[in-house]
Amino acid sequence: MRTCIVGAGSIGSLFAGHLATVTDVVVLTRRAEHARALNEHGLRVSGRHDFTARVTAAADPRDLSDFDLGIIATKANGVEAAAESLGGRFAGATMMTVQNGLGAEEIMRAHGDWPLVSAVTFMSGTKHSDSHVEYILDTPTWLGPYGDTSFERVQGIAQLLVDSGLKAEALPDLLPAQWSKLIFNATVNGVAALTGLPHDEHFAAEGELGDLGHLVHELVEEGKRVAAGAGVELNDDPWEMNVLATKRGSAHYPSMLEDVDARRPTEVESINGALVREAARCGVAAPLQTTVYRLVKAREASYL
Repeated sequence: MRTCIVGAGSIGSLFAGHLATVTDVVVLTRRAEHARALNEHGLRVSGRHDFTARVTAAADPRDLSDFDLGIIATKANGVEAAAESLGGRFAGATMMTVQNGLGAEEIMRAHGDWPLVSAVTFMSGTKHSDSHVEYILDTPTWLGPYGDTSFERVQGIAQLLVDSGLKAEALPDLLPAQWSKLIFNATVNGVAALTGLPHDEHFAAEGELGDLGHLVHELVEEGKRVAAGAGVELNDDPWEMNVLATKRGSAHYPSMLEDVDARRPTEVESINGALVREAARCGVAAPLQTTVYRLVKAREASYL
């Protein structure tokens, strides 16, 4: 079994480090110096688990040899470039997308006819260097078949993740879980990007008139109405997911907050934009989510 991790941010590094304990792993990075660091030092995982894994890394997709499983772990706005770099090659591979939001699978399909697996993950980590990632939240990855990919193939990948020390669950239909996280992310990421607050107890507070939890709750309820309009029965209640996450003991920095702080492009189009477009398609009013979407776009425009 040979696995290729495309994208070596915190999530990609967590996949790469753990899977390297049970498979041969190659990592495709954006920068040549990142690939050199991984080849020279290996990939250290600390936090929930503590070990150093040996991986092979390359910055040029032409340097990749054939693999069996490709995990596209870029941010949502990096999927197009990743798919293009792999297009026309690796016919024997199964590709698994693991982005926030909606639409990654369609982008991959436009560049190849690989068997596709859809996934969303709730695990999180912090990259301390090109060769060191801290494993913070050991929450599961949910995965399901896309198109005509068999459920048995999905179950095999889920078991591989579990064997590597990660948490994973195979689902016959990922859409209910994908939408649960879409609503959660559109709300939490968007509000964090606009307020500068990490995901902490403010997001669940509803005791006082001015508490942020009121707005968060209303955004979630609006998102649930969009899901209902799209005919999706949610796997988990995004409000309960939000409340539970605020009780973990340490504040989490959502990806869009990190992006606006670093003055770089966010995933707003594939997360908030996807939800707003679905609302319009289904004829469901979503004024609060639309406002958050447009304000994050404006925040982005202020520095891009």
